[in-house]
Amino acid sequence: MKVTAHVLDGHTLDIRPAPRERDWMDRTDQRYAYRCLPLDMANACGWELLCQAGFEAEWEGGDALESVRVRPDPGTHAPALSHFGYGVLTFHVPCLFRTGAGIELLATGPLNRPKDGIAALTGLVETDWSPYTFTMNWKFTRPGRVRFAAGEPFCHLLPLQRAVLADVQAEWRPISETPDLDQQHRRWTASRGHFLQELPDPESAAAREQWQRGYFRGVDMHGCPAQEHRTRLRLPPFTRAPGPGGD
Repeated sequence: MKVTAHVLDGHTLDIRPAPRERDWMDRTDQRYAYRCLPLDMANACGWELLCQAGFEAEWEGGDALESVRVRPDPGTHAPALSHFGYGVLTFHVPCLFRTGAGIELLATGPLNRPKDGIAALTGLVETDWSPYTFTMNWKFTRPGRVRFAAGEPFCHLLPLQRAVLADVQAEWRPISETPDLDQQHRRWTASRGHFLQELPDPESAAAREQWQRGYFRGVDMHGCPAQEHRTRLRLPPFTRAPGPGGD
């Protein structure tokens, strides 16, 4: 699968594989948040577009374009503006993404990076045929001021296979209809309850271990390893393609 970012002439693009680190996770006691493997893996699942300049944006609460005011850092041009009104801040993405047949790009906010006062909106773009650029939009959640720093991610990109979503057969059933899975879940629930009950005791095994590692190790309650299990995700960076002459 190939993803190409056709950068518009006169522009540059700052894009990187999304890192696993998050400032707020670093600040948890003993970096405890990183023990949540689903959270850790999601952090690095995709690529981030970065602000090329810092700026502040303020929304006074109205619906007009003028209700959002953008102030770039001195000597720079802000990468966002008020384009739609209604408290929406719009980033123009200075490139046109193209993907292989049947591949779309989910454009959303940086994953697991909460930002006070404003929330990212999400779009799904058919990048396998579209000759159109797209914007990345954020909506203020209340009147006030926010800041985006130079180098801060403002958009997260994730390729999706259209057929996978379209062909999903979704169903639900009582877990008791799958006896082995029901038994494993009951064992895990009991184990978890016992672990949490012992955790406050500093002399207990639970306190010394501090977390249960079954999912992290990729084993079920029988101790059987998963056929495919990952604890790290490293995506390739975007590289400069050769020119028409192969240079």
